[in-house]
Amino acid sequence: MNPLQPADYIVFLIYFVIVTSYGMYIYRSKKNAVTSSNDYFLAEGSLTWWAIGASLIASNISAEHFIGMSGSGFALGLAISSYEWMSAATLIIVAMFILPVYLKNKIFTMPQFLAKRYNDTVSAIMAVIWLLIYVFVNLTSIIYLGALAISSIAPVSFEFCVIGLSLFSVIVTLGGMKVIGYTDMFQVIVLILGGLVTTYLALTLLSEQFGFGKDIFKGLSIIADKAPGHLQMIFDKSNPHYKELPGMSVIVGGMLINNLAYWGCNQYIVQRALGADLKTARKGILFAAFLKLLVPVIAVLPGIAMYVMHQNGMFQQEMLDAAGVLKPDRAYPTLMNLLPAGLKGIALAALTAAIVASLAGKANSISTIFSLDIYRKYFNKNASERKLVRVGRLTVVVAMIIGAIVAPSLKTLDQAYQFIQEYVGFFSPGVLAIFLLGMFWKKTTANAGLAGALLTVPIATVLKFLPVWTNGAFPDFPFLDRMTIAFFMIVFIMVGVSLLKPEPVVLHEKHKIEVDTSMFKVSSGFIIGSFIICSVLVALYTVFW
Repeated sequence: MNPLQPADYIVFLIYFVIVTSYGMYIYRSKKNAVTSSNDYFLAEGSLTWWAIGASLIASNISAEHFIGMSGSGFALGLAISSYEWMSAATLIIVAMFILPVYLKNKIFTMPQFLAKRYNDTVSAIMAVIWLLIYVFVNLTSIIYLGALAISSIAPVSFEFCVIGLSLFSVIVTLGGMKVIGYTDMFQVIVLILGGLVTTYLALTLLSEQFGFGKDIFKGLSIIADKAPGHLQMIFDKSNPHYKELPGMSVIVGGMLINNLAYWGCNQYIVQRALGADLKTARKGILFAAFLKLLVPVIAVLPGIAMYVMHQNGMFQQEMLDAAGVLKPDRAYPTLMNLLPAGLKGIALAALTAAIVASLAGKANSISTIFSLDIYRKYFNKNASERKLVRVGRLTVVVAMIIGAIVAPSLKTLDQAYQFIQEYVGFFSPGVLAIFLLGMFWKKTTANAGLAGALLTVPIATVLKFLPVWTNGAFPDFPFLDRMTIAFFMIVFIMVGVSLLKPEPVVLHEKHKIEVDTSMFKVSSGFIIGSFIICSVLVALYTVFW
């Protein structure tokens, strides 16, 4: 193992100084003395397409990708990449059909959409659910995985890393969406560069161990030869990991539902595009889709390479926890520890960039939902713009403190990435059903929306635990299939409620969302870009089927 050298500390310090200095510059470049709530939470009209795209990826990619996804690459193989590659296709759908609805109706938060389309009750329930998910699942898992990774490669304790990451993220977040959006571009450059460095190390190290020298292509061929099962994208029922990634569900089933809910109905994702015009937002989303194609290269491949090396006698002790249990999530930190001086500093900066950018994005969205959809509506309807911004900043601090306190409790997890996906999946089917029916079926009533909001977690819970409660009499479906079943059950219930008790015309007009189909038209450049992305996806799934 290579301990951190002075060169690594210098590289990391340069990264830290650049991010904080640039963030301060963006913050101070603002001319008006009083920051408006729309500007603070959305950076309204000031983000360029590349800033939007970079911020989307920076908010999405974090420790659960570098650490969690590499761990799943170690355990499951390339198939885990479906979360990333299918996201690229989903982003195209969101840009074409979902984003125009938000922009047409001047929607700034997801609860605002629900309040306008359904009623304040549905909006409040979902706002609380989102806040709980963002704080207790997203923030805590990112802080935990980030602290775990950094403490394993730097001479600092896990607890110190938790505190340090939380403080750094608060500093970035307090500047608002404009600071987050523009610093995210630099964060993305750093995290991709650092990720590629670690991937290069993994493949060349693998090549060296088999006597071929530092040859990345030999490293890839060794993976194909020694672990062909780890290059399989679609699992059949005989695969021991079928329950994690069940066959075609990774393309047209639960994965699509998961991705549409995440990229199309998720505050901390959609928020990046809500302050821009449609053309700029679409360019940004397409840019993010292109970047998504790279994520498995920097996050999954290192885990697969570690699997091959581990199977051939390397890093036996490094992959075990204190109790001697194999921990796949140790794959990426182990690789980072092998980087030479300077490069290890780049990789550490990349990991920190991913963690901080993602934490900042989520914290900003937590403050947006709480300030605009809860505080202003239920606690202080006449709150000034300055007051809303102040409440938003206080919310950031409180949320980060809670996340830091809860994070250590996740130490018992094996594959954190799968944990995150499964438990967020308790909410995704209902969220997607409520939004899609609210956008594209005019007869959907407020009562139907309320039913969807109240039943999404109970239905998901019953589907997960009924096999246990019935001693196996009820089928134990893979969680992606459970998401598909839950989605259609909620859609069926919402349609039934809407048809059994239609809303009066006056009430229907009050809850109307305008859908301008002319906004679904896209530019030739968008079509070309989408065609390239889809062609790459078809090629990947054909080769690694």
